[in-house]
Order: sequence, then structure tokens, then C-alpha cells
Amino acid sequence: MQYVWMFIVGLLVGIVAKFLMPGKDPGGFFVTGLLGVAGMFVGGFLAQTLGFKSAVSGTIEPSGFIGGVIGAIILLIIYRLFRRNRPA
Repeated sequence: MQYVWMFIVGLLVGIVAKFLMPGKDPGGFFVTGLLGVAGMFVGGFLAQTLGFKSAVSGTIEPSGFIGGVIGAIILLIIYRLFRRNRPA
């Protein structure tokens, strides 16, 4: 059940990130959810590296959600950089 909850929160994070960075990006429901989950990992890693949160947290906090959105936006930027340099 934890993975289902993580995917639901990741989906919300992915939707917010795609809303804040409109443009042509791949994916539908599952890709948006995976983007959000990966964004949560990136945001959590950055927050832990910068000393904003501890390594172990059992709850979802607003700061974690915001960090996840920032992480998902970073992943979208990286994707667009690689996609732009690829020949059509």
C-alpha cells in the first residue's frame, strides 16, 4: 500500500511540475507519476544534502511536496536539454 500512496503523491507532484513548466513532454498517466516519484527522490536528496531534512521521515510534509516539485522540474529541464541536442 505504501507504493500506491507514493505513486499517488508522485502523480500529483508530476502534474504540478508539468503545469509549472508547460511544453511538449512525453508521457501520460504513468510517465507523469514516475516523473513525480523520481522528482520526490531528487528533491529529498537535495534537501538532505543541503541539510534541510533528515534522512528518515515517515510522513509526507508540505516541504517534501515542494521539494518533489522542484526535483521534478529539474528532471524536466535535464530531459529537455538532452532532447534539444538530439537530432530529429
